[in-house]
Formats: sequence, structure tokens, C-alpha cells
Amino acid sequence: MGWLTAGDRYEVALVEGRVVARSATASAEGKWERSLPAEIRDRPEVIELQRFAEWLDRHAAECAAQVDNWMVSSLPVPTGLLAQVWPDEAWQAALRDIVVVGEAPDEVGFLRDADASDGLRVVNLDGETVRLTAPAITMPHPVLLPGLEELRTFAAELGVVQGVEQIHRATWPTPGETDGGGKDVVTEFEGAEYRSWFHLSARATSLGYRISGSSVVGPVRDAGRIVNAVVGMSDPYTEEKAWTGGLTWSVEGEQRTLPLTEVGPVAWSEGMRMAAALHAGRPVPEDDAQ
Repeated sequence: MGWLTAGDRYEVALVEGRVVARSATASAEGKWERSLPAEIRDRPEVIELQRFAEWLDRHAAECAAQVDNWMVSSLPVPTGLLAQVWPDEAWQAALRDIVVVGEAPDEVGFLRDADASDGLRVVNLDGETVRLTAPAITMPHPVLLPGLEELRTFAAELGVVQGVEQIHRATWPTPGETDGGGKDVVTEFEGAEYRSWFHLSARATSLGYRISGSSVVGPVRDAGRIVNAVVGMSDPYTEEKAWTGGLTWSVEGEQRTLPLTEVGPVAWSEGMRMAAALHAGRPVPEDDAQ
């Protein structure tokens, strides 16, 4: 994007997500003002650029959220769709280096390009750039990725930085029959104390979860069904402070709480991730911090 005239003395542009100004004189090329001069802050050119910057931020967040949804749900994504959105920088930032899997289990690689005529270009674990021409691919959740540690090691060697957290996403393995048999609640992360219900709910919504009554809910698609991971909260009407409760799972539309042994690997890992994040966000007293 080029520079726009803003008044008689300045030009403005959007640089790295913020509006910057420079003198309109030819000798000032490449030199920016440290802050927007007061005389142009209310200029329509400046306001429009600021609004455009805000839209770009929202768009980038929406792209990342969609890719995260594809990854967590492990749903098939048409390669033609990826080719359509790839020219958009925000989509590229979210999609680049995500691990994708083609029709065969060994068709695995880090996504580097998408083209309508040539398909997807990926870097496989042999370090070779190959094409995937399958009509659809998946971006598996890390608990479903075979050879996850090998992928992490290879990514470190390549200097891969994913726009959407996938291979380095925190994961938890499902419990065995001995650990989970007969139980339907996880108490590992319960008892996190917040200053108020509003602080706890704000923490939850900032992480992308929703509040339903006195619970934090994280819906997850697992094995073709929607499973809700639920962390209880104390009653906002009877308690001054707030605490997190136990973690349970239930199938969308059903009242029954799932036994831990019936919770799928993705729903389990994402539920534990939610509970751990809520626990980690609690205010820590200074004595404990030391």
C-alpha cells in the first residue's frame, strides 16, 4: 500500500499494522514521524487507515480461528478451497507449515503452497518438496498425528513456525482402564481461585470458550460427534470469589455425563487443555510466586 496525502504537510500509510506519517517533502522519504502529528489525527485518510488496520486484524484472527477449527475437528478440507484462499496473506499466515495428510497415511508434510491447477506443495519428512493432488486433505489434531515427536524434531531443523498451534499444541493422553475406569470427572485442575466470577468468565472467553450458566464449555468434534468439555464454576450469586470445579464431558444434546473411558482422544486432550489454561490463569499470591 502506498502513501496517501493527509493535509498539506504530511503523508500517511499503513506499515506493519499501524498508521505512520512522514513529511510530504521529497527529502523526507523513508523517515517517519515518531507518532501521528496532532494536526492530522482526525483527518479522514488517517481514520480510514485505522479502520482498515482494525479490519485486517479481525480478518487475520478469523482466518486463524477457522484453521484452528479445521485442525481440532480433523475435518476434510477441499484442496480447491485452500487454493482459493492462499493468495490472501492472512490465510497464508494461518495455513503455512500446518501439517496436512493426503489420501494415503504416508502423504504427510508441511504445507508450503496451494494452487488450483497443481494442488498442494508440501515438505515431507525426507525434506523433499512434493505435490499432493488429493481432492481433500486433513489437518489432524496432534493426538492423531503419527510420529508427532519426529514431526517436532524435523520442524525444529527446518525452523518451522506455525501460525496456528498444531504440532506444539499441549496434549494429554487418554487414561487407561485402570486410571479412568468407573470415573466421570477429572479433579486435577479444580479449585483455581479467581477474584470474582467475572474475572473467571473473562479468562474463559478470552481463551475462546463460552459460558453456559455456571460452567465453562468447550465444544469439540471427536469421532463424528460434538462433545462438550465442561468445567464447573462456583455460583456468582452466592460467592464473592470464584473457583473452578471438576472437568466432565457430555455429548451435545444428551444429558448423560460420559465415563472417562468413553471420552475420545481429541475431546479428552482439548478438555484437559481448557482446564489447565483456566487453572494457569488464576491470580497467584506473591508468597506462592516466590
